[in-house]
Amino acid sequence: MGAQSNAVPIIIKKKRVSGGGGHHGGAWKVAYADFVTAMMAFFMLMWLLNATTEKQRKGLADYFSPTIPVNPVSGGGDGAFGGDNMFSEKTLVMDGSGASNRNPTEAKQARGSTGVDAQGGGKGAFEDFSTLEAQLLGRTGESMVSRKQLQHIVTRVTDEGLVVELFDTESQALFEPETDKPTDMMRALALLVARSSDLVTNSIAVEGHVRSAPLVLAQNPVWDLSTSRAQIVRRLLQNNGVDPERLERVTGHADRNLTDDNPMAVRNNRIEIIFLRRP
Repeated sequence: MGAQSNAVPIIIKKKRVSGGGGHHGGAWKVAYADFVTAMMAFFMLMWLLNATTEKQRKGLADYFSPTIPVNPVSGGGDGAFGGDNMFSEKTLVMDGSGASNRNPTEAKQARGSTGVDAQGGGKGAFEDFSTLEAQLLGRTGESMVSRKQLQHIVTRVTDEGLVVELFDTESQALFEPETDKPTDMMRALALLVARSSDLVTNSIAVEGHVRSAPLVLAQNPVWDLSTSRAQIVRRLLQNNGVDPERLERVTGHADRNLTDDNPMAVRNNRIEIIFLRRP
């Protein structure tokens, strides 16, 4: 009995390890936060692509481009920044912005590599109609252009300026048949162009075109009809807020400038509103 009472008791110690295992860890929270951040960046990218113009997207891409920014303009002088003032009148820079003394303009500002525009004179060679064009074609985030209206609009940039072509479709005409009475669609399109015209200050020309008559008539009405429709659109633009001083000319071209191979196609019934380049 005495030997047993002096025996050292055996103690079994169990060590419990808690946390860090299975789904009880915190690593999933970090992964989920990364996922949410990536999705937010993705949706922001989609919104920017829809709400910005091509020029604005290029600016955003240049801003985030991981390259060393190098200004293409050089003052050509000594010291930091290529001289005290890269736009000085005594030093010609690469893009001509300091060449006002050699090639002066009315605004005393050089334009282009020679101090004038690419055509040798005038202010319109570098005009940018992209914002106006995007507004008319419903490419901006704030655009209220409906799909029905977009079916009647085509734009193109020419030497004369930005041409906004409004034309008939098989299902919807812009004027009552063989008259100069505008339909509701024509009124809506005129309102759209008038509101969008505030984005620029260019002069405006209105031109009327009609399709050929199916028969040879002694008194062919195409000249009077095309001119009358152009005049109606001019009045609609003025009534919707366009300054009358901006309207430079109104002309009717009858059926002399067709866009469809079929002279009698309704597509040839159209109005062209031209935002003219500055002289």
